[in-house]
Amino acid sequence: MTLPSSWLLLASLILGCSIGFGGDPCDAAEEAWRVGFAKGRITPTEPMWLSGYGSRDRRSEGTRIDLWAKALLLEAPGGTRGLILSLDLVGLDRETATEARERISRETGIPVTHIALCSSHTHTGPVVGHNLETMYFFGEEDSARVRRYTAGLVDTLVRIAHQAAAEAVPSTLLWGTGYESFGVNRRNNPEPLVPAHRAGGKLRGPVDYDVPVLRIADLEGRITGVLFGYACHATVLDDYQWSGDYHGFAQRELERRHPGAQAMFLAGCGADVNPLPRRTPELAQHYGERLAAAVDRALEGVLTPVMPGLAIRSSEIPLPFDTPPAREVLEMRAAGSDKYAASHARRMLRELDAAGKLPTTYPYPMAVWKFGNELTWVSLGGEVVVDYALRIKSEHGRGTWVSGYSHDVMAYIPSRRVWEEGGYEGGGAMTYYGLPTRWDGRVEQLIVGEVDRLLRR
Repeated sequence: MTLPSSWLLLASLILGCSIGFGGDPCDAAEEAWRVGFAKGRITPTEPMWLSGYGSRDRRSEGTRIDLWAKALLLEAPGGTRGLILSLDLVGLDRETATEARERISRETGIPVTHIALCSSHTHTGPVVGHNLETMYFFGEEDSARVRRYTAGLVDTLVRIAHQAAAEAVPSTLLWGTGYESFGVNRRNNPEPLVPAHRAGGKLRGPVDYDVPVLRIADLEGRITGVLFGYACHATVLDDYQWSGDYHGFAQRELERRHPGAQAMFLAGCGADVNPLPRRTPELAQHYGERLAAAVDRALEGVLTPVMPGLAIRSSEIPLPFDTPPAREVLEMRAAGSDKYAASHARRMLRELDAAGKLPTTYPYPMAVWKFGNELTWVSLGGEVVVDYALRIKSEHGRGTWVSGYSHDVMAYIPSRRVWEEGGYEGGGAMTYYGLPTRWDGRVEQLIVGEVDRLLRR
């Protein structure tokens, strides 16, 4: 698909290329964005445990659609480079994310803080590293498979980072926003009642139906890549087949519609939002095709040209935990019948024995990328509830794109509202992430405050 001539002219003017007025096209290329793409298949080559659901009791049984790691290298005039890696995975633990970023940085020269690892949060991908470690109960053979897979994954990320950097070409960027509504706030809508409530206009709870889209084209107007997002859990499927869930189908459909282009998905702040109804392959494909159609509608609408220029600021803040459980409480849980609570308690007791205390904070990651003056991308670690995206976009304008599941996925990140309400997203899920207890009640204040600081630097 090519850009209309009006967009080509506008992009040319932005790049300083005087088409038809005797300008030197080489000058335009020098003042343009340079963008490179690459991808690698990360579908496991041997049966493994799938991640995301503790109820599974065996290894994978086949592949529905392949899993992918995809790289997008952006370079602005002056040489500032940023690398976005999208992964069809439930999430990365801090150790694996750190290893991947440091290796890529050593081998490509891209600063560690300019590398964004973005997991789609599919629940039909493999267990990786130490992510959600206390959710699983398998033996040494399966642990060895996880270690082999994780090592191979890091190798793949390094390889595609090299390739994307080597193949960067002068490009134009345009961005816009679409709309899609299959996500439902799962805390406020009982799943069996969703079809009736949707039909009656009675769905409750906050959602973010924006579909942010970044369109990349070469200087001839040929589309080379589409980066898009949506704030909804990747939980249509819960079976034993490898799959990128609905967003995997969306990427496949976009690449079918735009031959030669690479489609990449960034999960939004949808930790408390589910695709409903769900649980069939047909629905996963249906939602994926709906999302792809929403992206295409945005591409065909009014898009904003993004001036060449890239500023990246990142931070880690010591995000505090609430009061940790006492040893006596942990010992009682360790002896209890709830296998997940017992596993978590035993882990905490080991940490107590080794260090004499439990951690009081976690190094919470975030980053702000400013694309020219037209687009700001905020990427937050963990499973971030929708309140964050709604608040940040409201406070900083519609030229703001907010993603979760970035860098490392250490836990759910509740807003103050969700923290006060409690429940799974409010703190209960900490059991599966192996952290001492829920976050301190200032969690939203601290994260949004740091985002504000980065945006105003």
